[in-house]
Amino acid sequence: MSVRVAVIVGPTASGKTHLGVEVAHALGSEILSADSRQVYRGLDIGTGKDLDEYARVDPPVPCHLIDLVDPEEIYTLFRYQRDCYNVFSTKTREGRFSGGGVPLIMVGGSGLYVEAVVRDFRIADVPENAPLRGRLEGRTHEELAELLDREAPDLKARTDLSSRRRLIRALEIAAHGRTAPLRFSEQPDFDRRFTVFAVRIGRAELRRRIGVRLRSRLEGGMVEEVQGLLDRGLPPRRLEELGLEYREIAAYLDGAKSYETMTADLEAAIGRFAKRQQTWFRGMERRGVSIQWIDSNDVETVVAQFCDP
Repeated sequence: MSVRVAVIVGPTASGKTHLGVEVAHALGSEILSADSRQVYRGLDIGTGKDLDEYARVDPPVPCHLIDLVDPEEIYTLFRYQRDCYNVFSTKTREGRFSGGGVPLIMVGGSGLYVEAVVRDFRIADVPENAPLRGRLEGRTHEELAELLDREAPDLKARTDLSSRRRLIRALEIAAHGRTAPLRFSEQPDFDRRFTVFAVRIGRAELRRRIGVRLRSRLEGGMVEEVQGLLDRGLPPRRLEELGLEYREIAAYLDGAKSYETMTADLEAAIGRFAKRQQTWFRGMERRGVSIQWIDSNDVETVVAQFCDP
């Protein structure tokens, strides 16, 4: 048993979701989200779920691995890899996506999540350690990286050091491994064949799109979305862990920043995040993943590789 997967990655605001929907519609396929935050219910505008994208074609394109858990819960890379493999298995058993048939389409910008599936990472299943997280919360980003280097240099080599959340997670795994055996993810018992495409986009155009999209989302209720999460009792610390938009808007709602400062800071932070995403995808190539670089409207190049000659 085997499954084919077309993987479409790209930085935020690059148009990868639109491209993925066009490809899936053309091939009669389904999409698997590869986004570390879109798994959370209620985080819609800030994470860019763009659910209307999947419904704008007829018939609508089914999408998996979105809205899996509440934001109070910690969703780990281990769970994502397991859930992704489960979708592969289910769809392969259905027959239409097995062997040399229609590929499933994986779309997202979370490079670590994509690479964990494409390269079959062995991932530790470690529960959240709230006391440890509390002790680490006061450490600076640099201190966390230095601590990880001292305590688990092997883990540091496999960790996205630009993410404070993932640094803390790596230290959590290291601490667990000192007191109990680590249980690792199991590899699926069927073949997976991946063809990876990355959206290329110029810096100036990407910055323009980030600015346009940010203002559209602010006008579309992103501040109200964050306020709603606070009103339901989600702690501000958890909002910080959930990423750029939620951290910056929470600071604005707390009175720490003006609306104008928040918007400018958020736009700059998203730009830096997009640059890190692009760096990760180039790193994937250096780590042995074959990537085809395409424009965000190049549906034909992707579709042609999965059509009979």
